[in-house]
Amino acid sequence: MTALDAPSERPAMAAIRQVVGSSRPVSWINTAYPFAAAYLLTGGLGRVGVTELVVGTLYFLIPYNLLMYGLNDVWDYESDLRNPRKGGIEGVVLSRRWHRLTVWSAVLSNVPFLAYLVAVGDAASTAVLAVSVFAVVAYSAPGLRFKERPVLDSVTSSTHFVSPAVFGLALAGGALSVPVVASLGAFFLWGMASQAFGAVQDVTPDRAAGIGSIATWLGAARTVRVAMALYLAAGLVVLFTGWPGALAAVLVVPYLVSIAPFRNLADAECEQAHAGWRRFLWLNFATGFLVTQLLIWISLAG
Repeated sequence: MTALDAPSERPAMAAIRQVVGSSRPVSWINTAYPFAAAYLLTGGLGRVGVTELVVGTLYFLIPYNLLMYGLNDVWDYESDLRNPRKGGIEGVVLSRRWHRLTVWSAVLSNVPFLAYLVAVGDAASTAVLAVSVFAVVAYSAPGLRFKERPVLDSVTSSTHFVSPAVFGLALAGGALSVPVVASLGAFFLWGMASQAFGAVQDVTPDRAAGIGSIATWLGAARTVRVAMALYLAAGLVVLFTGWPGALAAVLVVPYLVSIAPFRNLADAECEQAHAGWRRFLWLNFATGFLVTQLLIWISLAG
């Protein structure tokens, strides 16, 4: 028994708590929602069916996140032990006792879903799915570690959240119209901005541990400014979706306001950005609600 497990907790319950916790339940919706929304808005129910929607949504809700975050917690165990942000809403410190179980759970939970989604899809959707899964593994896998390659870390992280939407579009046979490309492009820029800002709070400990990131490369202040520029670019790109989708441009304003106070942040004070990151986590729920209302409006207008 380790300090990471409750002293009186049954082994089975401790295992479930740790494995499920490693998948970041608070973030499940961030990958399932883009797939389901893209699939429904591009007519997936008419082309394929309800089963594909349910299976795909379930996959991107839990197994996909377990593969992404669970394996990351195994491979990043040593650094997580020294990270004061770990142990709560931002992720568990996965006890070494459950590493093997987490790896097997991630792999075995993914295989049947992936096999089904490949079987019901075509070459295009399978290619998108392959890129999505590769990005998830490559982000933290030893030998690849895209998370430690400046700029590529932000690109890969954004791929984690945009690729489910692209897969939903491909599975439903949707066309790459200007509004669709603009929506996906804006989403991708938003994802890069969010990852970059999230890395700011770890500049000092990452440099001490020899870990690279866009924030250790650019420094705290410049990274915040890059994130602000990316959020602004996302807002401008979404204007190309036309009315009423262009209204989503307003949704980048709260993110800009939230991180603007850190635009001159010194590297030595990088941990102050944690307050902005906490706001970001909750801001996503409000943004998701508003995006949902906008998507309903768009679907009814169409």
